[in-house]
Amino acid sequence: MKILITGATGLVGTEIVKLYLAKNYTVHYLTTRKTKIVTQNNYKGFYWNPIDGEVDVNCLNGINAIINLAGTTVSKKWTPKHKVEIRNSRIESVRLLYQLLSENTHEVTHFCSASALGLYPSSLTKQYDETEIETNSSFLGKVVNEWEQEVDRINDLNITVSKLRIGIVLSKNNGSLPQMIKPVKLGFGAAISKGNQFQSWIHIADLTQLFLFVVNKNLEGSYNAVASNPITNLVMTKEIAKQLKKPLWLPNIPNFIMKLMLGEMSTLVLESQYLRNDKIKDKGFVFEFDSIEKALQNCLN
Repeated sequence: MKILITGATGLVGTEIVKLYLAKNYTVHYLTTRKTKIVTQNNYKGFYWNPIDGEVDVNCLNGINAIINLAGTTVSKKWTPKHKVEIRNSRIESVRLLYQLLSENTHEVTHFCSASALGLYPSSLTKQYDETEIETNSSFLGKVVNEWEQEVDRINDLNITVSKLRIGIVLSKNNGSLPQMIKPVKLGFGAAISKGNQFQSWIHIADLTQLFLFVVNKNLEGSYNAVASNPITNLVMTKEIAKQLKKPLWLPNIPNFIMKLMLGEMSTLVLESQYLRNDKIKDKGFVFEFDSIEKALQNCLN
């Protein structure tokens, strides 16, 4: 099998590439930086610029499936300029891929795209599965909603489309976890707000395997890419402190402090989304790290 990956040099993309190469797949990837293009027997880079609508059509040669991970980080300060980048890096990239597939001969049968839990409204009581029709009215919720609508257009090309609504990714190398660990390591760890907001999470190894599973099984539709046991912010903070053998002595950080520090971006830590993963488990996927204790042990030790 030959796979084309966008966002191949990001946190998730890097691990997916490793997994595919270990299984002797051929990987093509698209990059906006010509300096990151390498050409090896089973690993080849191709240039694209979604904002300018430029893409090397040779990236499609022999490709059976596409994994779309393109999108600039949401963890950088949400200035007006960066908010435009957050949206455009997701929407314009999918539009360009649609154009690429609709205007060129290819062998692509599956398109699997990243999505995000931010699609779901914030709730302290509700549990969300993929049948939920209400969407989050926040900036990020609107972006994810528009992102998924663009991905769904690829169904019109007679290509199987799947979307993975990814939770908080736990990885020892990058992403959210190092930021959560830092204050705890320094002895200043504390829960945020009341600490009762739910955080749906997934270990990077499970997420990587999940993309492989969905593509290989040619699964269609949306799937919550989260472990079976979402936990509150307070429990997450306590578990991190437990693994690091650090005390928690500070009071919770009030809402207004987070809003002063982060502005609109504070929704990332203040909102609550409890996602269920029954749908993907019913398809036969087995999570290796389904408890937060096991996941953190692996990441931190």
